[in-house]
Amino acid sequence: MPKLSIIILSYNTEDITHECLQALFLSLKDTASFESEIIVVDNDSKDGSRTMLKNAEKEFQHIKISLKVILNEMNEGFPKGNNRGVAQAQGEYILFLNSDVLIQKVDWNEVIQYLDSHAEVGGYTVRVALPTGAIDPASHRGFPTLWNAFSYYSQLEKLSKPFPKLNTLFGGYHLTYESLNTIHEIDSPSGAFFMTRASLFKEMHGFDETFFMYGEDIDLAYRLKQSGKKIIYDPRHTVLHLKYQSGMKTEKKQTQDATRSHFYNAMRIFYRKHYAKTHSPITNALVSLVIDLKSRF
Repeated sequence: MPKLSIIILSYNTEDITHECLQALFLSLKDTASFESEIIVVDNDSKDGSRTMLKNAEKEFQHIKISLKVILNEMNEGFPKGNNRGVAQAQGEYILFLNSDVLIQKVDWNEVIQYLDSHAEVGGYTVRVALPTGAIDPASHRGFPTLWNAFSYYSQLEKLSKPFPKLNTLFGGYHLTYESLNTIHEIDSPSGAFFMTRASLFKEMHGFDETFFMYGEDIDLAYRLKQSGKKIIYDPRHTVLHLKYQSGMKTEKKQTQDATRSHFYNAMRIFYRKHYAKTHSPITNALVSLVIDLKSRF
């Protein structure tokens, strides 16, 4: 019985997914003393991903880590694809890992030991670095309350950063007042590296499939914290997030437009689900208008 199940969603990222698997297999082989499994769910890729994944089952078989490949017949989106992977998982812990994330420095034994000894932790992430060396801001977030969103989009979060007392007030969107060098609680990590307990994930009924991509990670974190669990950021371990390889920054305009649409639709879904009932109809209409305007420009 595996201790850890790692779910990777693949969609038209053949080369990067292969790099992801290479780094992951080597890291697990070098630092994990427990049994683990890797489950790759391909969302009907049109590049060479499917052939690569079939070959990978043979390529990495000498490392003695189970690799399962699920080939979907259509692009089901991020939440549904990952839920499908979890349905096949047997591990006590589940790690959602983006296909464009490369494991750099992760001591898997230390990660598992931490979670085994902290039952109050429902979600866990590591330092998710960008190629520039800076942290991926999406991996260290506060919830997008109206105040946090206003502070971020008005630039008050950025302007207040040199002033600790002000930043505590305005820095809630990315928790910019927290030290990135210490273990601490956050509101939400990114789906790029989001670890949780399998039993808890199932208790939460998995990712909300109302989302297609974007928002499902912060929605899960919100529900976990509502249930009384903590979400922890642990900078002792580092992964590299190449980011935007199949979304916003792609050269294909059709993909860019679709990704942008999903991004802003996720904002609408999250707000309606978690915040609309506590605000007035006028406020809700104003929020909807702002999201619509931002989605167009």
